[in-house]
Amino acid sequence: MKLTDDRIPGLNLVTAYSAAEIRIGETVLRSSCVVTAQQLIADFRPQTLAELSIADLDAAFDLQPEILVIGSGPRQRFPEPSLMGAVLSRGIGCEVMDLGAACRTYNVLVSEDRRAAAILFLADSG
Repeated sequence: MKLTDDRIPGLNLVTAYSAAEIRIGETVLRSSCVVTAQQLIADFRPQTLAELSIADLDAAFDLQPEILVIGSGPRQRFPEPSLMGAVLSRGIGCEVMDLGAACRTYNVLVSEDRRAAAILFLADSG
Protein backbone atom coordinates (compact mmCIF):
# COMPACT_ATOMS: atom_id res chain seq x y z
CA MET A 1 0.00 0.00 0.00
CA LYS A 2 1.33 3.40 -0.95
CA LEU A 3 1.13 5.76 2.01
CA THR A 4 2.05 9.19 0.76
CA ASP A 5 3.53 11.26 -2.04
CA ASP A 6 4.51 13.97 0.41
CA ARG A 7 8.14 14.00 1.35
CA ILE A 8 9.47 15.98 4.24
CA PRO A 9 13.08 16.73 3.32
CA GLY A 10 15.59 14.95 5.51
CA LEU A 11 13.12 12.61 7.24
CA ASN A 12 12.86 8.86 6.83
CA LEU A 13 9.19 8.20 6.14
CA VAL A 14 7.57 4.94 5.11
CA THR A 15 6.28 5.68 1.63
CA ALA A 16 4.81 2.23 0.90
CA TYR A 17 4.61 -1.29 2.24
CA SER A 18 3.37 -4.68 1.10
CA ALA A 19 3.70 -8.28 2.19
CA ALA A 20 7.05 -8.41 0.36
CA GLU A 21 8.71 -5.04 0.99
CA ILE A 22 8.86 -1.76 2.86
CA ARG A 23 9.83 1.50 1.16
CA ILE A 24 11.47 4.14 3.28
CA GLY A 25 11.90 7.15 1.06
CA GLU A 26 13.41 5.66 -2.09
CA THR A 27 15.01 2.73 -0.25
CA VAL A 28 13.36 -0.66 -0.80
CA LEU A 29 13.76 -3.21 1.99
CA ARG A 30 12.77 -6.86 1.79
CA SER A 31 13.53 -7.72 5.40
CA SER A 32 12.97 -6.31 8.86
CA CYS A 33 14.43 -2.94 9.85
CA VAL A 34 14.67 -0.25 12.49
CA VAL A 35 13.93 3.29 11.40
CA THR A 36 13.90 6.78 12.92
CA ALA A 37 13.50 10.15 11.29
CA GLN A 38 17.26 10.34 10.66
CA GLN A 39 18.52 6.75 10.75
CA LEU A 40 17.76 3.44 9.05
CA ILE A 41 19.11 0.09 10.20
CA ALA A 42 18.44 -2.13 7.22
CA ASP A 43 20.42 -5.16 8.41
CA PHE A 44 18.34 -5.88 11.52
CA ARG A 45 18.93 -9.50 12.56
CA PRO A 46 15.53 -10.85 13.61
CA GLN A 47 13.11 -11.44 10.76
CA THR A 48 10.03 -12.10 12.89
CA LEU A 49 8.78 -10.83 16.22
CA ALA A 50 9.30 -14.31 17.67
CA GLU A 51 13.04 -14.01 16.94
CA LEU A 52 13.37 -10.62 18.68
CA SER A 53 15.61 -10.68 21.76
CA ILE A 54 16.54 -8.11 24.38
CA ALA A 55 19.99 -7.85 22.75
CA ASP A 56 18.29 -6.94 19.44
CA LEU A 57 16.42 -4.12 21.17
CA ASP A 58 19.74 -2.40 21.89
CA ALA A 59 19.79 -1.20 18.26
CA ALA A 60 16.55 0.69 18.91
CA PHE A 61 17.60 1.86 22.39
CA ASP A 62 20.81 3.34 20.95
CA LEU A 63 18.63 5.65 18.83
CA GLN A 64 17.14 7.15 22.03
CA PRO A 65 13.44 7.17 21.08
CA GLU A 66 10.71 8.44 23.34
CA ILE A 67 8.35 5.93 21.75
CA LEU A 68 8.98 2.62 20.01
CA VAL A 69 6.47 1.36 17.46
CA ILE A 70 6.70 -2.35 16.69
CA GLY A 71 5.13 -3.58 13.46
CA SER A 72 4.70 -7.29 14.15
CA GLY A 73 4.04 -8.36 10.55
CA PRO A 74 0.76 -8.86 8.70
CA ARG A 75 -1.11 -9.58 11.96
CA GLN A 76 -0.82 -7.98 15.36
CA ARG A 77 1.28 -10.14 17.65
CA PHE A 78 2.77 -9.17 20.97
CA PRO A 79 6.36 -9.73 22.07
CA GLU A 80 7.32 -11.69 25.15
CA PRO A 81 6.51 -9.76 28.36
CA SER A 82 10.23 -9.53 29.21
CA LEU A 83 10.81 -7.59 25.98
CA MET A 84 8.01 -5.14 26.74
CA GLY A 85 9.44 -4.78 30.24
CA ALA A 86 12.88 -3.99 28.83
CA VAL A 87 11.41 -1.18 26.74
CA LEU A 88 9.15 0.27 29.42
CA SER A 89 11.84 0.09 32.15
CA ARG A 90 13.88 2.57 30.10
CA GLY A 91 11.03 5.08 30.11
CA ILE A 92 10.26 4.46 26.44
CA GLY A 93 6.63 4.21 25.37
CA CYS A 94 5.82 1.17 23.25
CA GLU A 95 3.01 0.37 20.84
CA VAL A 96 2.64 -2.95 19.03
CA MET A 97 0.47 -3.27 15.93
CA ASP A 98 0.33 -4.92 12.53
CA LEU A 99 2.79 -3.68 9.90
CA GLY A 100 0.39 -1.30 8.14
CA ALA A 101 -0.78 0.40 11.32
CA ALA A 102 2.82 0.64 12.54
CA CYS A 103 3.96 2.32 9.31
CA ARG A 104 1.13 4.86 9.47
CA THR A 105 1.63 5.54 13.18
CA TYR A 106 5.39 5.94 12.79
CA ASN A 107 4.88 8.45 9.94
CA VAL A 108 2.45 10.51 12.03
CA LEU A 109 4.79 10.56 15.03
CA VAL A 110 7.81 11.57 12.94
CA SER A 111 5.78 14.22 11.11
CA GLU A 112 4.86 15.66 14.51
CA ASP A 113 8.59 15.90 15.34
CA ARG A 114 8.39 13.15 17.98
CA ARG A 115 11.47 11.04 18.74
CA ALA A 116 9.97 7.82 17.42
CA ALA A 117 11.65 4.63 16.32
CA ALA A 118 9.94 1.75 14.55
CA ILE A 119 10.90 -1.90 14.34
CA LEU A 120 9.16 -3.23 11.25
CA PHE A 121 8.77 -6.93 10.49
CA LEU A 122 7.48 -8.21 7.14
CA ALA A 123 7.18 -11.85 8.12
CA ASP A 124 4.61 -13.26 10.53
CA SER A 125 5.72 -15.12 13.65
CA GLY A 126 3.36 -17.94 12.80
